[in-house]
Amino acid sequence: MFVFRSVLFALILVVVTLPYAIFGTLLFPFSARVRHRLITFWAPLMQWFIWHVLGIRYRVIGRENIPAGAAVVLAKHQSAWETIAFQKIFPPLCFVLKRELLRIPFFGWALAQVPGIAIDRAAGKDALAQVIEQGCERLKEGYWIVVFPEGTRVAPGATRRYKPGGALLARRARVPVVPVAHNAGEFWQRNAFFKRPGEITVSIGPVIQTTGRRTEAINAEAERWIEAEMHRLFPHHYQDGKAPQQAGDAAAD
Repeated sequence: MFVFRSVLFALILVVVTLPYAIFGTLLFPFSARVRHRLITFWAPLMQWFIWHVLGIRYRVIGRENIPAGAAVVLAKHQSAWETIAFQKIFPPLCFVLKRELLRIPFFGWALAQVPGIAIDRAAGKDALAQVIEQGCERLKEGYWIVVFPEGTRVAPGATRRYKPGGALLARRARVPVVPVAHNAGEFWQRNAFFKRPGEITVSIGPVIQTTGRRTEAINAEAERWIEAEMHRLFPHHYQDGKAPQQAGDAAAD
């Protein structure tokens, strides 16, 4: 059954996204806030299909930890699911994305109409400067920013070195960090066409204050909470009691 559901969802994704992307490209005369609200409505729309077609539900622990003002979310990245669902769980937000995505016909053109942080990954250290500069602007405008500190999608039970870019952005912008753990990869694996039904648990941790603190300390506190919460909620991924598996060495980062 999950095979049929996955094929049907893929068809729906194409049928819905293409005309929606064309619609998004036509919104350029409107303000950034209006464009963001109209274009990102695609996310809860797709979430409805994820729930009713794929059978993937979710529950959220710790909603009371969501602060009133803008913040930087540091979260696990296991699949495309969280890039969709986070737009429904959190206040208006944006992601760090590769600038070349904006050149994709229709989809990229519509994406360019949404306030975000588009960087040139080939720029090396300058890419971090782009994140800080654009990120501070987005936060001033009231948008939240999602950063995946491990830098790429990582399977459940594995971990990579947490890069400090998100923590540095939060410290420079003087906004708090909100750590998030989840197990989306159990049902929607990285680059997997077939998805399996089930319930994803998203856990939102206590706010991490950044004022007067070093970037390394902020990043380390977020990593400790996220990894401890992953062990607490999903112990079946850590049955041997060992530290999380390293997904690639630090040199590859």
